[in-house]
Amino acid sequence: MLAYVLRRLVGTVPVLLGVTLVVFAMTWLTPGDPVVALLGESAQGITGAARDALRRELGLDRPWPVQYLEYVRGLAQGDLGMSVRSRRPVMREVLDRLPATAELALAGLAIAVVVGVSLGVAAALRKRTWVDALAIAVALVGVSVPVFWSGFLLMLVFSLELGWLPASGRGTLRHLVLPALTVGIASAAFIARITRGAVLETLGQDYVRTARAKGVVERVVVVRHALRNALLPIVTVIGLQLGSLLGGAVLTETVFAWPGVGRMLVDAILARDLPLVQGSVLVVSLIFILINLVVDLSYAAINPRVRYG
Repeated sequence: MLAYVLRRLVGTVPVLLGVTLVVFAMTWLTPGDPVVALLGESAQGITGAARDALRRELGLDRPWPVQYLEYVRGLAQGDLGMSVRSRRPVMREVLDRLPATAELALAGLAIAVVVGVSLGVAAALRKRTWVDALAIAVALVGVSVPVFWSGFLLMLVFSLELGWLPASGRGTLRHLVLPALTVGIASAAFIARITRGAVLETLGQDYVRTARAKGVVERVVVVRHALRNALLPIVTVIGLQLGSLLGGAVLTETVFAWPGVGRMLVDAILARDLPLVQGSVLVVSLIFILINLVVDLSYAAINPRVRYG
């Protein structure tokens, strides 16, 4: 397993380099002048010489291949660059926002796992009944409805109409409820569909029929025999959902003014803060890769027959 982990970690290097190259090229080709975006309204009163001086200070006067090589050289030393707006290290900016994103991601994932697995198991056990039809309908709605629309709907009902929960911001547990529900419901739909299919497949296996023939309690049959042996695809989709949420639920964080990585990334794109955009995407990509590695390693704990070679 150690050799497998080392190979996977070494394999992340070209992946991250590819990410940096794509993001760097896309930000460089984006229309607009980052210097003008940085200066804002005051750009009209600044001379061209002052703008050129600021451009030289930021290193934007050189060809983009040269800028990219300089950026990669800094990455090799653990330097993600400086934010153009705040003049703070990009790593510090990302780390300041990461706890808020992690809080939202874990809360949303907890809701998604409880709701999604429960719906999927119930649908599998009551195949071709109204329970199955209802679970499929709920999952279909959860997958189809845009996150920003469901977020606005929850905000309208629970904040504006009922006044039970705050509409935006972060600070207390009450602020977390609506954004966590928004991302949790969307993720629960995917988990429910995968859980239903996986549990249905295991329920038809010989060992499940044998357990039932021996008179084993149905709850034990479902949990210990069916659900446990169906965990591999369920854990996979849960890991993918967690990676997406930790990468920043961009729409949800924007709708609820949640101060996370996703909202910071949107603000950085609008402000043409290229170092912050590149650093944020790189950190998000690294988180996603590491979560996938952890999910792959968990297979051996779930199923002892899995071997890493």
